[in-house]
Amino acid sequence: MKKIFVFLFASIVAAGAMQSCHKVDVVSNSEYTPAVFPTTEAQFQSVIGPIYTHLRNIYQGDQLTFSLSTDESILPAYGGNWYDGNKYQELHRHTWTKDNPWVNSTYSDAAYLVGLANQTLYILKDAPDGAAKSSGIAEVKAMRALGFFMLMDGYGGVPLDTLYGVTELKARATRTDVFNYIESELKSILPNLKTASGATTYGKPTRYFAFSLLAKLYLNAEVYTGTARLNDCIAACDSVMNAGGGSQYVVEPRSSYLSMFYPTNGPSMKEFIFAIPFDGATSSGYYFPARYDLNRNLGIRYKYSGSTAGNNVDPIMNGTSGNGLVNSKPSGPRATLSTFLNYFLSDPNDIRLGQWLYGPQYWPDGNPIMVRTTKKGYDQFYTGSDGSTSIDYALVLDTSIKLRQNDALFDCGNDEIAWNQGARNIKFLADYTNTASRNQGNDVPLFRISDIILMKAEAILRGGTATNGHTAVSLVNMIRSKRSTSAAWTTVTLEDLYQERSRELAWEFWHRNDMIRFGKYETIYGFKSNTETYRRLYPIPTVALSANPKLTQNPGY
Repeated sequence: MKKIFVFLFASIVAAGAMQSCHKVDVVSNSEYTPAVFPTTEAQFQSVIGPIYTHLRNIYQGDQLTFSLSTDESILPAYGGNWYDGNKYQELHRHTWTKDNPWVNSTYSDAAYLVGLANQTLYILKDAPDGAAKSSGIAEVKAMRALGFFMLMDGYGGVPLDTLYGVTELKARATRTDVFNYIESELKSILPNLKTASGATTYGKPTRYFAFSLLAKLYLNAEVYTGTARLNDCIAACDSVMNAGGGSQYVVEPRSSYLSMFYPTNGPSMKEFIFAIPFDGATSSGYYFPARYDLNRNLGIRYKYSGSTAGNNVDPIMNGTSGNGLVNSKPSGPRATLSTFLNYFLSDPNDIRLGQWLYGPQYWPDGNPIMVRTTKKGYDQFYTGSDGSTSIDYALVLDTSIKLRQNDALFDCGNDEIAWNQGARNIKFLADYTNTASRNQGNDVPLFRISDIILMKAEAILRGGTATNGHTAVSLVNMIRSKRSTSAAWTTVTLEDLYQERSRELAWEFWHRNDMIRFGKYETIYGFKSNTETYRRLYPIPTVALSANPKLTQNPGY
């Protein structure tokens, strides 16, 4: 019978969850009335579930918007492949407009999260009171606060639309007003959010999720409102660090840092404060960083989408077949800039260097990975008459990236040289447990205790009052002692801390946020020469402006 209510809820959601665009004349034909459903924890979670499903959709795609506009990653074209209407080049070069598809979808998805939360609160408002209702509503409000945070961080002031069923369009609130609303909302729900970690609360916002989001809010307060809130950031960080007497969340040891992000991760990860669960065995996963990040010739090496060498030993890529060999090729367009990779190369004893593939590539037995192609296939600019002659070459990933075919089209060319440019990230390793599809089961942390520790260190370094006997350098060494066998630091500067955050949180959504706070977002890197500071905010998309004439555009656009 629960399916009746779930179907009804899905129908309401399908009717439209965008802010200020709600349909209220929905007649329930379900025998489940608010007086009897939901009442139990499981029933409340069945109603709240679509919010978490949408969060997965947000992260798997929209994190590209934030990452590709930084020096962390780049997605060029390859002989026209992945040009995709210039949308990736615009993100890298900081030349996006209000019509860029990624700028559009990121805004729409965050707004949908807010609208979906509003709808869910409307559905739950008449449910019987009790602990399950109190905690369920607090969870929904926490997710709505996250949606507003994403909008405020990326786009500035947005309409504070918090009620389902209100048809009047709202003008934009100021960024400070949105900041204040998020802060107030998170504080108000703290008593009703659960404090446990582990399987029972995994993938759901707890009290420490709220404190983590508050810490982000306060650390960036000067960017958002013009007023620093460093001591508030430190207090929020302390609330997380002191959870469970200081033992609820702990930094993983060096030996398990890399596996913390593998497809087998989950509730046992003691660093995870809040993670987004993905299931690679189902079509609802849609998380596939390996598709973007693995070199085309490394599918078998990292067991991408069921790839296997079968009975072959060290097969020649594109040259060996049969005996059980399956070679599903990753798309492989995304790489990193050498300047970002240098943060990791500065300490060869750092385990975090292991998330990068660069230079010569080898099979597990130490033999080089060989690739078969033609002379022309290896280098499209080869002019010899024997261009069709077959050759085998040892796979080497060049850390530099060159637009060899067309600079204006952001194009590296369509040959082996082009596709082998740029270091590749395997932090979220290809899902070797899923042989059916490219969907990955790697759960993605949004908040980790290491981020909290580094935020506290930064707040102290920027002038906040130290607590609990901590100093900025002692806090940073809490992380470094679990990541590197190199000597502990004796001093730390803001630049040191920025680079440490880059090493610790690469590929985890936060680098754009960091670059803006450290004044680096408008610097020159890669093929970007634009230094316009107004691009710290994305433009309000055309679709939003058309839907709500009361919206105004951000300066510069």
